Amino acid sequence: MGPDTATDRDQKLISLVDRYQEPLLRMCCLYLRDRSLAEDAVQETFIKAYQALDSFRGESSEKTWLMRIAMHICCDINRTGWFRFMNREITPEMFVDQAAPPLEERDEELAAAVMKLPRRLREVILLYYYQGMNVNEIADALNLSHSSVSGRLKRGREKLKNMLEGRELDE
Repeated sequence: MGPDTATDRDQKLISLVDRYQEPLLRMCCLYLRDRSLAEDAVQETFIKAYQALDSFRGESSEKTWLMRIAMHICCDINRTGWFRFMNREITPEMFVDQAAPPLEERDEELAAAVMKLPRRLREVILLYYYQGMNVNEIADALNLSHSSVSGRLKRGREKLKNMLEGRELDE
């Protein structure tokens, strides 16, 4: 690999970090419920992306590709034995942009309800609503069929509705 190629790869990584660091951090923070672990997961995501940059074929968007890597890393972290003994209580401040206005009470209730969903439903809800990914991008990121993602979204919405029954949420 020549010096120009290395410089191009470095520039590409810098561009990816600039564009996707915050969305990845929010996703990992929501998924892992720990900001410090989320930061580690994002760092590992970019390391793996840099190592695989030459093999990225562009069959999905860069965001989808990075989300897939990050989700796998988060799943690996979740599988570790010590992780089960950690206090994984999250607060909305852990994943909200500090420049953004504070969350209203109903937004906090919704975020808490999302985090109580089973992992399979939580993943698609987070990717769809918090990351703005469409069903096809989510299917690519999670290696699922389009219909599986649609079904999980539907079940997740129903479960959230049941959890929040009696509370008015403006949509």
